[in-house]
Amino acid sequence: MLTLPEIVERGPQPYVAVRERVSLGAMKPAVDRAFQKLFGWLGANGVEPVGAAFFKYNLIDMAGVFEVQFAVPVAREVEGGGDVAAAVLPAGRYAQVTWNGPYDALVDVNAVLVGWAKEKGVRWDAQETPEGDRFAARIEIYENNPAEVEDPKDLVTTVAIKIAD
Repeated sequence: MLTLPEIVERGPQPYVAVRERVSLGAMKPAVDRAFQKLFGWLGANGVEPVGAAFFKYNLIDMAGVFEVQFAVPVAREVEGGGDVAAAVLPAGRYAQVTWNGPYDALVDVNAVLVGWAKEKGVRWDAQETPEGDRFAARIEIYENNPAEVEDPKDLVTTVAIKIAD
């Protein structure tokens, strides 16, 4: 099930993440590798996540490489280290949808949100570059833990993209 697109206001959100450059086809091993590093760092540094894990797509080239941050929100700004970066999701207006179902539909879910925005004249906080589209904040929030969900149809993912000011 897919919700209707909506525009929401989000406050700033500190987070920590591991950044990878990866093709769409190589995403699964990158996810596993990145979250292993990230959760190891969190444990070693006594930092607790305060919400659901998310992917932040910094750069998207559908035919090539993505620059993705595999991330978790934290209660306050911290200093990263090693492969772990600390940053803040920018405050502002975001267009979003929520999908209940398997992850393999997320490309289509993103396409629905992008198509809706195009039809409504909504412009993303993004820049076209020779490498692909670079976004201020384009995120997929994994609202429940896939390790704890038996049936993929019960997975819940929110897709949100920051709107240009």
